[in-house]
Amino acid sequence: MNGQSAVFGRRKEPHTVIIARGNEIRHFTIRPWLAAFIGSALAAIAIGYLLATSYLVLRDDLIGATAARQARMQQAYEDRISALRAQVDRITSRQLLDQQLMETKVSELLARQTQLSQRHGRLGPILERAESEVGDVPAAANATATKPDEHAEITGGLSQAPTYSVASLGAGDTRPFSLWSTRSDPLDNETAADRADKLFVSINASLKSIENQQLTRITTLADNAYRNADAISQALQAAGLPVDTELDKNDVGGPLVPLDSSMIFDSKVKELDEALDALDQVKKEACKLPLSNPAPGHTVTSPFGVRTDPILGTAALHTGMDFRAPIGMPAKVTAAGVVTKAGWNGGYGRMVEVDHGNGFATRYGHLSEIDVTVGQKLAAGDVIGKTGSSGRSTGPHLHYEVRHNGEAVDPLRFLAVGKKVAQYL
Repeated sequence: MNGQSAVFGRRKEPHTVIIARGNEIRHFTIRPWLAAFIGSALAAIAIGYLLATSYLVLRDDLIGATAARQARMQQAYEDRISALRAQVDRITSRQLLDQQLMETKVSELLARQTQLSQRHGRLGPILERAESEVGDVPAAANATATKPDEHAEITGGLSQAPTYSVASLGAGDTRPFSLWSTRSDPLDNETAADRADKLFVSINASLKSIENQQLTRITTLADNAYRNADAISQALQAAGLPVDTELDKNDVGGPLVPLDSSMIFDSKVKELDEALDALDQVKKEACKLPLSNPAPGHTVTSPFGVRTDPILGTAALHTGMDFRAPIGMPAKVTAAGVVTKAGWNGGYGRMVEVDHGNGFATRYGHLSEIDVTVGQKLAAGDVIGKTGSSGRSTGPHLHYEVRHNGEAVDPLRFLAVGKKVAQYL
């Protein structure tokens, strides 16, 4: 069917364009898709032209609105920066004032810590000497010297607070400023300066406590040294033994002049040194005397004085003490000295005599063996020979004599004094 009616549809045929120019007639046939393409292209060109025209017309308004918005944002940002800068300036000014105060306090604390360190260096040798000669301080004094201060403890232990080192806070240290970072609450009434003040007060109290502990320990050791020297001197004097000491304090007087802490410390150290010198002098004097037991743990079979002679059965003077001892037991000298006799001496049998100075000498008789020579220097406790029963003797024992300026004295008096002062020597 070649044709269609209007009812059932339209006919689609190409369009013919006829162009007449004078005697020339031209015609073109345009297909439907080509017409649609050309129409679409023209519509697109028209729309693009309209959009370009609209942009050119409205461009200035768009740029102006954007610039205005950026200007408002920049102004708000600058206002915020200015407010923050003003706040920082206020905080910095306040911190500078606090920093100056902190630097002053830190400098003071560092000076005190340096002083304490120097004192510790001075105390080291003298405390070693004191503890070797005097011994450790009594339990009560030791507890006082080592017990931390009860009201505050920052260094060396005050309560259970953490330990701070003054050396870690230099004069130019800015770490105290870190305290501001802890102020998360702007309504907090306790400022960083207040907390720093409390810190410095605690450290200062701790340094004061350490200083007091040093002075207490020095005083205690000096008192113990004087006490020991007095005990030795009194024991020797009570037994009638000579002792050359100058422990008595002279009568003094004068106006009261307050001392600062350094002068107090120096005076205490000097006092301790003098006490140790006095104790050392008394010990040397005591060590020259024959105070030791020549046969410790062995019973006395015959004391000093008048007795019945074991051979003749008549009354006679016994110039020494006899100690029960088996043959071959080591005989020890009771004090330092020099051997003046070593050999056979009549009724003494084999005998050793030792000179201790100041007119004192000791004799050891009835020995089975002599292990020293004349002129030999001995220390207290050195072995001079072995016990036996040589000479005028009825059995093995050790005959011990103490002589002063050549006269025999009761050895028991020396042994009793030696037992009293043994703990101090």
